[in-house]
Amino acid sequence: WIERLAVPKFRHCYTVCQPIADELHHLYGVPCAVIRNLPLLADAPPPPVVNPFFIYQGAVNEGRSFETLIPAMKQVALPLHVFGDGNFLNQTRLLIKEHGLQQRVLLAGKKDPQELRQITPTAFAGITLFENNGRSNYFSLANRFFDYIAAGIPQICINFPSYRQINDVHNVALLVPDSQPQTLAAAMNLLYTDSVLYAQLKNNCKKAAETLNWQQEERTLIAFYQSIIG
Repeated sequence: WIERLAVPKFRHCYTVCQPIADELHHLYGVPCAVIRNLPLLADAPPPPVVNPFFIYQGAVNEGRSFETLIPAMKQVALPLHVFGDGNFLNQTRLLIKEHGLQQRVLLAGKKDPQELRQITPTAFAGITLFENNGRSNYFSLANRFFDYIAAGIPQICINFPSYRQINDVHNVALLVPDSQPQTLAAAMNLLYTDSVLYAQLKNNCKKAAETLNWQQEERTLIAFYQSIIG
């Protein structure tokens, strides 16, 4: 991945998360700033959850753990709604049929970002999973991680470095050590049955959203360019 890039000599750079910034610094000896792709701070408070469901939003791609998430849903108390498409969508559809989960897993397709911003806060909790099949996944920091925080909902999230660093500060997610079906089912059911844990994470999302938003992050980007142009 990074080693194979033909990067010319440079003196300034920024990237999307600290682990990648550290890797670039190690490879090229150039300090690298971090500018995260954060959502705008929402004006309205999240609506109450009426008909709870887990939500996955984003690309339905290989390496996003659908081959284990779908069978896990046989043991989970709440349904799963998937918003998006991608190169693993057909396989996901077959997995749903294979495990008899047509009434438990909804493939809702792509939505306009504005519409999705209205849907996400109505979910019970989000899903952020990746397989450790390369450093691109292992060092990832998915947009959905922040979208769930902005929507005021906790999430089940893989315990990879970028997510762990943020969760250590804000405690907005239940981190899982792997994506095996039994691990995912246990975590999802724990979040659903432990009302104290859920309320704590949900409240932490509200607090974290005050910091993890583009209105705050753009200041770092502006400062980065100001440091270059003087």
